Amino acid sequence: MATVGSSHERVPASLKRRALPRIAAALLVVLALGVLVLISRRAAPTAASLADDPADGGAGSSPAREARSADLPVAPDPEGRAAMAARTRWPLDTLDSQRAPVDLSFLNAAEKPAGKRGFVRADGERLVFADGTPARFWGTNVTARALFQSSRASVAAQARRLSALGFNLVRLHHHDSAWVDPNVFGERTSTSDTRSLSNESMAQLDWWITCLKAEGIYVWLDLHVGRAFRASDGITAFAELRRDKEMGETKGFNYVNASVKDAMKRFNEAYVGHVNSFTGLAYKDEPAIAAMLITNENDVTHHFGNALLKDKGVPEHTRWYLAEAEAFAHAHGLPADEVWRSWEPGPSKLFLNDLERRFGDELRAHLRGVGVKVPIATTSTWGNSPLSSLPALTAGDLIDVHAYGGAGQLETNPAIAANLVDWLAAGQVVGMPMTVTEWNAEPFPIADRHALPLYVASSASHQGWDALMHYAYTQEPVVGPGQASNWHAYNDPGLLATLPAAALLYRRGDVAEATSTFVLTPTREQLFFSALDADSTPALRTAAVKGKVAVALPRVDELPWLKPSVIPKGAQVLRDPAHALIDAVTSAAASDTGELRRDWSRGILIVDTPRTQVASGWIGGQRLALSRLQVALSTPHATVAVQSLDEDPLGSSRNLMVSLGARALPHEERRAPFFVEPVEGELRVRAPPGLSVFRHDEQQRLVPVPASYSDGSYALRLDGTLRTQWLFLRAAAR
Repeated sequence: MATVGSSHERVPASLKRRALPRIAAALLVVLALGVLVLISRRAAPTAASLADDPADGGAGSSPAREARSADLPVAPDPEGRAAMAARTRWPLDTLDSQRAPVDLSFLNAAEKPAGKRGFVRADGERLVFADGTPARFWGTNVTARALFQSSRASVAAQARRLSALGFNLVRLHHHDSAWVDPNVFGERTSTSDTRSLSNESMAQLDWWITCLKAEGIYVWLDLHVGRAFRASDGITAFAELRRDKEMGETKGFNYVNASVKDAMKRFNEAYVGHVNSFTGLAYKDEPAIAAMLITNENDVTHHFGNALLKDKGVPEHTRWYLAEAEAFAHAHGLPADEVWRSWEPGPSKLFLNDLERRFGDELRAHLRGVGVKVPIATTSTWGNSPLSSLPALTAGDLIDVHAYGGAGQLETNPAIAANLVDWLAAGQVVGMPMTVTEWNAEPFPIADRHALPLYVASSASHQGWDALMHYAYTQEPVVGPGQASNWHAYNDPGLLATLPAAALLYRRGDVAEATSTFVLTPTREQLFFSALDADSTPALRTAAVKGKVAVALPRVDELPWLKPSVIPKGAQVLRDPAHALIDAVTSAAASDTGELRRDWSRGILIVDTPRTQVASGWIGGQRLALSRLQVALSTPHATVAVQSLDEDPLGSSRNLMVSLGARALPHEERRAPFFVEPVEGELRVRAPPGLSVFRHDEQQRLVPVPASYSDGSYALRLDGTLRTQWLFLRAAAR
C-alpha cells in the first residue's frame, strides 16, 4: 500500500481512489433503481416474517433497513454528531490486548512448529507444502514500529494471541520504510546509508519469526516496501529521486535505473541470507517463511509509469524510459508516439508489461540464485489496477492482490458496481495461485466493518483462494489500550468480534468450493486497448456471486513470454466482459453450492453450512431462519455467527461458539478502548441437550448465562447487560 510518512501513520495514496466519474455514474444508476424498488415496495408488508427471510428467497423489505436514516448511519460520521448520542449508551469494550478473547489455537496445534511440512510451493492454482498437504492461510500484517519497538515478552504474547485468534500467517511489512524509526537499517540519526542491515533490528525480526514459528504461524516476507535512498547509497541520478529532500524513494524508477535495481538485489541477498540468531537458519532456508514479495505496490503498468514522463522533472529517468519505449516500438512495429504514453490503454500497456516483466524475471532469478525456495510474487495488483496489469505479474510464482472497500459492501449490486470481493476476484489468473496480502475497508471507522471478515472469508473459501491477510493487526507496539486506527485490529472490537469466526470458517473450509467455474477470456484488444477492470466488467462480478471466476490471458505476439492460459475443462467461457449474468433489477443471488446467499437490496449475507451459520448486515427488525439458527434482533445492523468448535456439525456438536458483531467507536478520537453497540434480541440455536451457555468476564473466566432449551433449540436472550461479543455452548464442567 502506498504511504506517506506524516505522523508515521499508514495512509492510502490518492491513487487508491476510484475514478470519480465512475462513482457518479454508478450512483445515478443505483438511485434510479432505488426509486423503482421503493415504488414497488410501497405495498410490501413491514411485519417481520419468515417470508421475508433472504435464506428462503423472500423479497420483502426490512423495516430496520428502511428506517436506518433515523439511526446512527453505517457511513462514517467524521464530526461524530450522530454517534455521540448513541455511543454514550453503549458499554466500553473489555478487550485485553495481551490475551485473546477466544481460543482457536487448536487450529495450529498440528502445525507446531511452522515449517514442519516443508517449504510451501505453487502447484497449479494451489499452494501446497512439500509433503503434499494443501496450504490454507488466514493471515494478517504486523508492521512498522511493532516490528522494532516491541519487547521480547510482548512479541511472545502477541504470537500466542495471534494463534488464539485463528491466524496462521503473518506478513512482516514496512520493515524498510523511511518513516519507521528504527527500521531494518537502524536508527535514522545513526545511519548514513541503506547499504547495511542493523544487527539490532534484524534481531527483532528474528524474534518475531521465532515466536510465530513456535505457535504454528507462518511468515510472509516483503523485500521492498518504502526504502528511501540517501546520497551515500551511490544511486545514479539520485537528485531526481530526492527532489530536494534528504532521501529519495524508488517506486517506478527501479524499472529503468540499473543502480536502483542493483541496490535492491544487494539488499535481497543480505536479507534472505541473514541467519536467524535464535533458530540458526537463514531466512532463505527457513520453511516457516511461506512466500516473498519483491516490491510492494510498485507496478509500472498502471501507477508508476507516469512518474517517468517528460513533465515529471526527472530528465535522466525519462531518457532511459523513452529509449526503452522506442526500442520496444521498433522491435514490434508499433507506433513510437503511442508506446510511451503510459496513462493510455493501447500499445503502451504492451510495452509497460514487457518492461515490468523483465525486471520481475531478473529479480526473481536472482533470488532463486541465492537459494530462495518459496513462492515469489513480483508486485501486486492494487489501487484499482486494470486487468492489463496482470500479464507482467506472471513473472512470479503467484498473483498477489490488494483491495480496500468502503461502507456497504454487502449492499453493492454486482450488475452495477464492484465491491471489495470483486476487486479481489479480478486478480485470479487461470493456472496460478492467488494470494491477498492486504484487504480492508476505509475510511476509519466504517461502522459496518464487523461484516467484512465473514464476507471475505466465505467468498474466499467459495472461490478456492489459498491465502488472505487482513491489513493490519498492528503497526504499533502493543502496550495497553493503544490507538484506534484502521491499521490496528488488535484492539478493535468492530473487527475482532468476527475475525476469529472468519478464521474458523475459512481454515476448515466450512464453505465448500464452487462447483462451477467461469473464465473471462479477454482478447488482446480487450485486455490492452481498453480500460478493463472490476468496475467495467460485470461479467466477472456477476459470475463471482455464483461460482469460481478466473481470467485467462491471451496469446500476444508482442509478448512472447506470456503463456496463453489453458481453459479448465468444463469451465463456462465469458467472452463479453460487459455481459452481466444477473439482471440489474435482481435483488439477491445464491452461490452454486447453495451455502451463500447475498441480498444486496437489503444488505444481508447468509451463510448456511453444517458447521458455520451466519446472518450479517441489516438483519434487525425481522426474523431470519437458517437450518440450525434463528435470529430475531432489534439491533439494526449486526453480525451473528454460530459455529461448532470441533469437527461435528452444529446439530450434534457439544462445543459451540457464538460471535456477535456490531458498531464500535473509539471512546475518544483515535484512542481505544471502544464503545461497542450491544447486539440485542433473541437467538435460537439447534444443538444437543445438556449444554450450558457461558461468556467470559473481564478476567477471562467463564460465567454462566441464562438460557432455556425446548424443541431441540437453545433460546439465548441478548441484551446490553451481557457485555460480550462471544458466547459459548458446551457441557458444564463436572
